[in-house]
Amino acid sequence: MTESSKLNRRSFLKASAATGAASITMLAGCTGGSSGSSGGNNGGGSSGDKPSFDGWLDGVSNYDGVTDKTGSDSVTVKVGSKANGGNFGFDPAAIKISKGTKVTFQWTGKGGAHNVVDKNDAFESKLTAESGHTFTHTFSKSGTYKYYCEPHKSLGMKAVIEVE
Repeated sequence: MTESSKLNRRSFLKASAATGAASITMLAGCTGGSSGSSGGNNGGGSSGDKPSFDGWLDGVSNYDGVTDKTGSDSVTVKVGSKANGGNFGFDPAAIKISKGTKVTFQWTGKGGAHNVVDKNDAFESKLTAESGHTFTHTFSKSGTYKYYCEPHKSLGMKAVIEVE
C-alpha cells in the first residue's frame, strides 16, 4: 500500500467515524423528549392529545389518540382491523372507559389467528381466526391496561384501555 493510499484510507475512516457519531447524536436528539408525565393516568408523557403510554403505542399505525367512551356500559374493540401493514390492529387502538364497562373484543376474521393478552395478566383470550368470535372482559378496577396479540405483537398489534 502506498503512503498516498494510506492517507486516503485514514481520511475516509476518520470522516466516516465523524459522520456516524454526528448521526447518532442527531438521532438521540430526535427520539427523546417525552420522559416527563403529563399528568393523568396515561402511563407517561404525551404528544399533544396523544399520550405516549411509555412508548407502548410507538409504531402502531392506527393509533391517532384516545377514543373517549366514558359513560358507556359496553364498548366493542375490533380484532384484526386494518393496521401495521395488514389486518394486524385493534380498533380503536386506545380507549378511555369508566370503571365497570364491559369491553367486547370482536374478531374480523382477517389477518390470521389473533388473541388478546393483557401485558400484566389481567385477561387473555384464546387464539382464533374465526370471524365473529368474541371475548368479553368487564373492567372493574381503574388503571391503564396495555394489551397485544401474541403472534403479531412484533408487527405493532398493541393497544391500550384506560379505566377511570
